[in-house]
Amino acid sequence: MMQTDAPGETGTQPGKLPGERGGLRYRLEWALLSFALWLLRLMPPDTASAVMGKAWRLFARFNSRHRRALANMAKAMPELPREEHRRILLGMWENLGRIAAETLQLDRLVSDPDRFEYDVEAVRDAVGDSGAVVVSLHSGNWEVTAMGGLAAGWQPVGVYQTIKNPLVDKLVYDLRARIYPGGLYAKSHETARRLLSIARSGGRTAMLADLQDRRGAVIPFFGRDAWATVYPATIARAAGVPLVASRVIRLPGNRFRIEARIVEMPRTGDRKADALVATQRYHALFEQWIRENPSQWMWIMRKWL
Repeated sequence: MMQTDAPGETGTQPGKLPGERGGLRYRLEWALLSFALWLLRLMPPDTASAVMGKAWRLFARFNSRHRRALANMAKAMPELPREEHRRILLGMWENLGRIAAETLQLDRLVSDPDRFEYDVEAVRDAVGDSGAVVVSLHSGNWEVTAMGGLAAGWQPVGVYQTIKNPLVDKLVYDLRARIYPGGLYAKSHETARRLLSIARSGGRTAMLADLQDRRGAVIPFFGRDAWATVYPATIARAAGVPLVASRVIRLPGNRFRIEARIVEMPRTGDRKADALVATQRYHALFEQWIRENPSQWMWIMRKWL
């Protein structure tokens, strides 16, 4: 998994090399990914997903992130035996391998409507003509989260963290952008201001909100203190629009179910406190969803203090 810029920093434009430093390494990484893209696209999407999933299940456990994931599981779900932690994490690696392959075939994946089922009607009706801020988590295949917005008749706006290698960033950006007809923006201070304007004018923005953010807030998550971004809730509160939590569930047969729920936002005189409460609420929902399908969440992140 490529390194990303820290939240709040402005990344380079996709495909623009930041001088010569790292240029050779960046080109090599881009060439390897381009070869993987070519190779995997020789296969049908289901075959590519299965091959990468099995490969990651076999080999990805032999890296330091597997040890971190085991430690995270021991802290978050101590009631489960160690062997169950290991079983869940093998499933996690298979899911991440599948996501890697599916991202490189994203256009083919999303062009098949039979792969998707939705539970978004109640949220669509609740939002109405208003703007909205949608938060999701690294679960199922989060790359197809925007399909829920499209199914609701929206024109989703996406927010992403730039990949440090600008050549790889451009390649992945081009794969993702087609399912964000409202635009796809790198996370930055400028983007935050833009998103506020978009939300106020009726736009619907989607972003992943389960990563660590040391400039955010400390909240309970699986009974332990964890870093959380208040960025999405702050925008929703300031714009006066609904905050929505969404998830993708991987189903048998390489299919996906996309669900959405309204997150209740307090409306007191303290916007900062309101955003913090809303952040705690969608993290509580994230925890519930992760417990339902623990092998589909990305346990390798540095979420906890």
